[in-house]
Amino acid sequence: MPEVSRFFGIVIGLFYREHGRPHFHAVYAEFEAVIDIETGEVISGELPKRALSLVSEWRSQHVTELRDDWELARRHQSLKKIPPLE
Repeated sequence: MPEVSRFFGIVIGLFYREHGRPHFHAVYAEFEAVIDIETGEVISGELPKRALSLVSEWRSQHVTELRDDWELARRHQSLKKIPPLE
């Protein structure tokens, strides 16, 4: 999974050749969730409550960059790094 950001042990990435609505993957330890870029809804999987809260906060700050990376991934181009949550 191409990584676009990492913070507090959470890895955020997007896969090339993904379909469906724009989304990203958040991995924390043995947990993984697929999250809608626009709404922040968990499409599948799960994260601990605290990790999900951090991911939600980060997503709300970087929706535009996530949209841009989603389009790059769909075109099989290099993704841009997104600043971590601080």
